[in-house]
Amino acid sequence: MSFEQGGAVHSDLERLLVLQEADKVVMGIEDELKTLEPEIASLDESVEKLETEHGRLQANLENASGKRNELESNIETYRVMQERRRQKLEWVRGAKEASALMAEIDLARSVLAKEEAEWIRSADQVQEVELVTEEAKQRVANEQVEQAPRREEIAKTQAECEVRLEEARAKRQEAADEIKNTTRPLLALYDRIRSGRAPLAMYELHSDACGHCYTAVSMHLRQQIRRGDTFSTCEACGVLIYLSQ
Repeated sequence: MSFEQGGAVHSDLERLLVLQEADKVVMGIEDELKTLEPEIASLDESVEKLETEHGRLQANLENASGKRNELESNIETYRVMQERRRQKLEWVRGAKEASALMAEIDLARSVLAKEEAEWIRSADQVQEVELVTEEAKQRVANEQVEQAPRREEIAKTQAECEVRLEEARAKRQEAADEIKNTTRPLLALYDRIRSGRAPLAMYELHSDACGHCYTAVSMHLRQQIRRGDTFSTCEACGVLIYLSQ
């Protein structure tokens, strides 16, 4: 594809090259920001792993505490029932009934002793899990403290890049507006090519071929490009081909 614009080709070429240089600056700053992303992700991952471990231990602690609390409730219930049996024993007069009640008291005492032993084991477990959970929490805090200086540096770099990016995009817009005011279809073509696969929209004629994909350009079209009579899009990759003056 080619289109002729007479003597305007040279001036349009200059405007397009200014626009492309502005796009290169924007792309360069965007690439700077992108290069920070893997490190940020790595820092986040380190913290997330520690937070996940802390969360797992916290869940274990809640389960262990729940079991301990359940045992405490059971023990309290057993003690109340046991006290009632003892009180009842004081009022019992028949030997048979007293004997049966004593058997219940002995059995309950055995059950209570087992529950109390289980509670002690549970309480010890809670204490152990509390310790490791607190240690895990501290590891998270330590990691965040250790990362803080680097994160501040990254944030500062990002902020500086964002300022430069805003300025670069403003200059890019100025360059685009200048082309829009003179040759709107040319800007539309440029933007359409930029949205494709090629990194840039414009590539210089390289010997007899497209400077992007190195597909040969016809002799007739090469002559027109060299005379500055026309722009051309590469039939293979679609980029604009030009010859610098």
